Amino acid sequence: MTETTPSLTKIPDLDLRAAMRDPFAIVPQVLDLVRLNGAIFFRSQFRSPWSYTSPPVLELAGALPHVPGSLVLFHIVAEGQCWIALQDGARRYLSGGDVVVMPYADAYASGSEEDADPVSITALLPPPPWIEFPQIDYGGDGENTRMVCGYLRGDAVLFDPVLRALPPLFVVRPTGPAAAWVTASVEYAMQARQLAPSGMNQRLPELLFTEVLGIYLKESGDLELTGWLAALRDPVVGPALSVLHTRPAHDWTVAELAHTVATSKTVLIDRFNLLLGRPPIRYLTEWRLNLASGLLRTTESGITEIAGRVGYTSEEAFSRAFKRALGQSPAYWRNSK
Repeated sequence: MTETTPSLTKIPDLDLRAAMRDPFAIVPQVLDLVRLNGAIFFRSQFRSPWSYTSPPVLELAGALPHVPGSLVLFHIVAEGQCWIALQDGARRYLSGGDVVVMPYADAYASGSEEDADPVSITALLPPPPWIEFPQIDYGGDGENTRMVCGYLRGDAVLFDPVLRALPPLFVVRPTGPAAAWVTASVEYAMQARQLAPSGMNQRLPELLFTEVLGIYLKESGDLELTGWLAALRDPVVGPALSVLHTRPAHDWTVAELAHTVATSKTVLIDRFNLLLGRPPIRYLTEWRLNLASGLLRTTESGITEIAGRVGYTSEEAFSRAFKRALGQSPAYWRNSK
């Protein structure tokens, strides 16, 4: 009689069961490891009719603190109505309470329902450097629209896989406690005067993005998600990703992972290749190194300890894999933060 491999008969831990029930629960875990930072960029009060255009925010980067990584732009409509459009010209109409996120900080235009000749946002903002929050007060003598604009940067290694799966612009309207929290955050930003970084000013964009992204993921239809986020919704790959993220240091094999999520090795590999362009164990290796890159920059743990936490039995093997994937040694990566 052939002996059954023990790892294939082991009942998954309760934390794995919970993770598999809600694969999207790993999104905050990913964001927690990213060095998210940002701030309220400017606040504005427009009176109809008004319209402005904005270049890609990277062209305004001289006005922002220099932090490497991906750049996300968001607007919160505190009061009134307006529209916003990317370069394709398709207008999205907004009203008080809406939050607009542009994950790639693309060029865009915005304005009142009553058309007006557009002006450049650079003509409305005072020249940097800014000591106080820039306040835009512009338009005619019609209805008011109040907005705050902020930006967020994240470590590209961890953040980009999430961003690449998002559309260039999406709108969320928080409700219930989330809406009350957003409203309070907006009022704080509208009343604050000093632009100098503060704990609250830096945390608001991070907390807001995490909250809004969670709402978007819950409300999105299947066809709206692509890449990594679509994979989370897949009935095979989603639970497998949750398992790998929950226990990254475990010595996973394709056979054990397939057994844990109740599928075959062939189906598991095929679904990973289709949705993520890589087999499960390669994804695990990349996630371990992404996890390590975040730990190196956000903790004081030693390299040997971090290697063990992400599944490497020796510092030498970890260092070789890290440099091969990220182009830098773990020590150099940590010191370049």
